[in-house]
Amino acid sequence: MTQNRPGDLLRLAREKRGMTLAGVAEVTRIAKRQLEAVERSDFAALPGTPYAVGFARAYARAVGADEVEIARGVREELGTSDPTDRYEMFEPVDPARIPPRRLAWIAAILALVLGTAYAVWRTQFFAASTDQEVSDLANRASTQAAPASAQGAGQPASAVAPAMPGPVVLTALQDVWLRIYDAQGVRLLEKQMAKGESFTVPPQANNPMILTGRPNALAVTVGGKPVAPLGPPEKTISDLPISAAALLARPAPAQAPVADGQQQPPSSALQPDGGAAAGSSWEPVALSSSTRKVLDEAEQAGTRPTPPAAQ
Repeated sequence: MTQNRPGDLLRLAREKRGMTLAGVAEVTRIAKRQLEAVERSDFAALPGTPYAVGFARAYARAVGADEVEIARGVREELGTSDPTDRYEMFEPVDPARIPPRRLAWIAAILALVLGTAYAVWRTQFFAASTDQEVSDLANRASTQAAPASAQGAGQPASAVAPAMPGPVVLTALQDVWLRIYDAQGVRLLEKQMAKGESFTVPPQANNPMILTGRPNALAVTVGGKPVAPLGPPEKTISDLPISAAALLARPAPAQAPVADGQQQPPSSALQPDGGAAAGSSWEPVALSSSTRKVLDEAEQAGTRPTPPAAQ
């Protein structure tokens, strides 16, 4: 005699089909120990009512039993009969695919740690500055700016923004050959300048210097203001600095007084306007009678030829 309990009905249906419990477990993907509990009608050993009903339904489908009647019997066994006889779907899973409980706990702990770290970072990154922090930053900026402003106020205007001298311009009063080069020997200019031709020394040149045999044939200005001649007439000069600072630092030439009875300087020591060249040092030269005659004739004719250089 068999009882009408759900487990007995399922076992009879299995035996009628000639299936083993292992075969049912393979078909339903339910663990064998859980199917044994279903056959014993020991539904309390299962995780809960939904699992018990679901396992019993899957077992009934595998052996060809009435799953609705089996489900009703399971609820009656558990004392949870539902008068509406609601149909419940259950999809069995492979127990081998269920992750271990330890792995689930580790994943939960990692998620909690990451969530806490993100919350702390977001709080620190997006937190507004407090009044104390704003005040400290303002005090620090004012403290750093105070020494700079005091230093700028204590210095004279010339020290703060020194006036830069103007450009150095060489103008040929006569045809003259010259060479201009810097401290490394790089030639900035080397040519025969024609009368009236000008050259501006590059301001960025490194200690520019000049070489020429006729410094008296050059007019030099710094910022548009004339300076003393570069050297005595008809005397070669070389390695003479011609930067604005060097020219302005040169002392003013001293003009020797003319003693009574001495002759005036020759025209070679005069500027084109007839005056004596600044800085020129000349000596009285005894002119021959022929030279004096030529000068007298030139003055009467209204011309002034250049006398020959003293030997």
